[in-house]
Amino acid sequence: MRNLIYGAGSIGTVLGAFLSKGGADIGLVSRNRKHIEALRKNGARITGTVDMTVPVNAYLPSEMAGRYDVIILLTKSLENSTTAAFLKGFLAEDGVVVTMQNGLPESGIAKVIGPSHTMGCAVEWGAMLVSPGTVRLMSSPDSLSFHTGKTEGITGSQFEKVKSLLEMMCPVIVEDDFTGARWSKLLINATFSGLATVMGGTFGDVTTDPVGKRAAVAAMKECIDVARASGIRFAPVQGKDITKLFYYRGPVKRAFALAILPLAMKKHSGIVPSMLQDIRNGKPCEVDAINGAVCDKGDETGVPTPVNDLIRTIIKQFEKGQMQPGHDNIYDFDDII
Repeated sequence: MRNLIYGAGSIGTVLGAFLSKGGADIGLVSRNRKHIEALRKNGARITGTVDMTVPVNAYLPSEMAGRYDVIILLTKSLENSTTAAFLKGFLAEDGVVVTMQNGLPESGIAKVIGPSHTMGCAVEWGAMLVSPGTVRLMSSPDSLSFHTGKTEGITGSQFEKVKSLLEMMCPVIVEDDFTGARWSKLLINATFSGLATVMGGTFGDVTTDPVGKRAAVAAMKECIDVARASGIRFAPVQGKDITKLFYYRGPVKRAFALAILPLAMKKHSGIVPSMLQDIRNGKPCEVDAINGAVCDKGDETGVPTPVNDLIRTIIKQFEKGQMQPGHDNIYDFDDII
């Protein structure tokens, strides 16, 4: 079975290293020529919460050839229609594109390659590209997991080959309602990736800052209110019901949510969000697919989302060079939380 990771940046390189170490036939593709050259020369160097160097098959998009049974998609979602059309020509007859992107990307990809070739998967860990060929895994090894589900159009055979491939790295949690899993991941990204980008720091910087914590639980409440108005039920995150832990209507439950926030994110406190990495590298980021998805759905359902609106506005200003990430940006939220 031929497999491919398309968009082998931080997450893709870590995944590719684990799968290669496990003996999978997997190629790592990136447009970052220096990264590909380093991977070819030295292998994938994974640091942080693990320490390993693994030989990998790495190449540029122009060097792709033949057909692939599983293509794991990890590029930014900004150009999904073009990317999906390109990958369609490399899919095996029964092949599957598995999108691990942020936001809610499945429907857009399925429009191009068809629902019978499209699967979604939520990644419950974080990583950061340190230098060409070197990536830091920032989540505790015992907290690594993937969440996916068998969606309409996908056969049992397709689903099992994807699941067995990903299990070579870490547990795969099968969700009866994958939409709920997607929204659970979206809630975490919108809250912690969004606010950590605003602050220019890590998930832990959000959970240890008094204003950051208040903004975080308010952002989560908005996500939950929007999802409930849309008839969506959140899937558990690492066995925990996030709505029971963090949803509040009064001061007592809000105080509880604030108190447990640092503990709940402890194993992921070192994550530097990909949006912040993009901003620092002068690249457009995925705020429209993350916080923007919550804001847009809030507009559809008539649910106010002032915290997520402000996160999106601030990050858009970063992209334009009108503001810079930094801790003091969190005080802009004081008036709305």
